[in-house]
Amino acid sequence: MERTPRHTYLDPLDGIWLTVADRIGFRVERSAEVYASTDGKGVMTIGAPSTLDPDDCLAQMILHELCHSLIEGVESLAVADFGLDNESERDVTREHACLRLQAWLTEKYGLRQALAPTTDFRVYYDALPEDPFADDGDPATVASKQGAARSEKAPWAPHLWEGLEATAKILDVARQLGAVDPRAENPPIWSELKR
Repeated sequence: MERTPRHTYLDPLDGIWLTVADRIGFRVERSAEVYASTDGKGVMTIGAPSTLDPDDCLAQMILHELCHSLIEGVESLAVADFGLDNESERDVTREHACLRLQAWLTEKYGLRQALAPTTDFRVYYDALPEDPFADDGDPATVASKQGAARSEKAPWAPHLWEGLEATAKILDVARQLGAVDPRAENPPIWSELKR
């Protein structure tokens, strides 16, 4: 007799962030054709697992895109890639603002390193001060603070905050258990959880 599965495995963190994205207004798709992109019509496309770095995860990728939307504002949700150009240097300050916001949001839950970006901008992210909103002369700071204020409003709130809290709880359980993949060369992402 052939077995017919009645369920599908869904990674818990993937499930959390797919739900967060959905509640904010995005359907997430995966594709080997892009790293991350939005179409301005409610579709967020994230690179297929085979195209991402080993320390990328869907949670981190979705969070980063949501941070872009927070920096650019609610109007940007109806514009492809939130109106940003990642092919030139035009929007580097906006990217820096996104990274400052991501650091601020994740720091509250001990996830700053566990959900850190893995792009070429990682050096900037890692060099941020403990308070990513500290006035250090970076013009990105103003926009990052505006994004933080938006995080308390619809469509982002309360979903973004619930996703961060749920992520911290799951990673904390895995960290306490000491869960590892003995085949992996590097420690798991939750080893960076600061709780």
